[in-house]
Amino acid sequence: MASRLPLFPLNLVLFPGEPLPLHIFEPRYRQLLSDCLEGDQRFGITAVMPPGPGAVGSVARIRAAQPLADGRSNIVVMGERRFAIRAMLTEETPYPVATVEEFDDQPGTAPLPQERAQLLELAEEYRSAIGVLTDNPADDPDWAEGTEAFTFQVSALADLELEAKAGLLATRSTRERTRTLLDLLPPLIRLAQGRAEVHLRARTNGQGGHGHDIVTGT
Repeated sequence: MASRLPLFPLNLVLFPGEPLPLHIFEPRYRQLLSDCLEGDQRFGITAVMPPGPGAVGSVARIRAAQPLADGRSNIVVMGERRFAIRAMLTEETPYPVATVEEFDDQPGTAPLPQERAQLLELAEEYRSAIGVLTDNPADDPDWAEGTEAFTFQVSALADLELEAKAGLLATRSTRERTRTLLDLLPPLIRLAQGRAEVHLRARTNGQGGHGHDIVTGT
């Protein structure tokens, strides 16, 4: 069933279940925030700019909002269900609005149990390497029990190009997303582990040198 949804196009992909802090400063999106806070506290985030029919995104629900004295705001949103834009609407708002169709993965597309187990092993390995890089060893992760939600957690964690993340978001088969991640994660793990090794050596080189900062996305 199609529904009306205000849109916030951003150069990022928000996955269902993923928290995202945002700084709202443009006047049109200040108005979007005000309207959403007075309504159902939901808007859509899509990486397609400008958004149009067929573009995919995720519903973002406002979980916290901190207004600032100059009219800007800091907010935290949580990704909810995905949507596909059916049509752009012409409304008297400074921000884009569309009719959208929300969707989940198609039924009957769960991966094989061994594929989920393999993805879990890779995700743990990748998360551990990131913990070394950020000097923030990961606690036991709270992985989702549902495989669809679990693949979104791994997709959000992976340091991938925007196009790859958008492809994972748009995929409507849990099995296909799992297999794509099984292909994408090994080189990311090797890169993260290599950087983590350099990071550890830089901290313990015995020369008092600072070494080079290593920055990685999560």
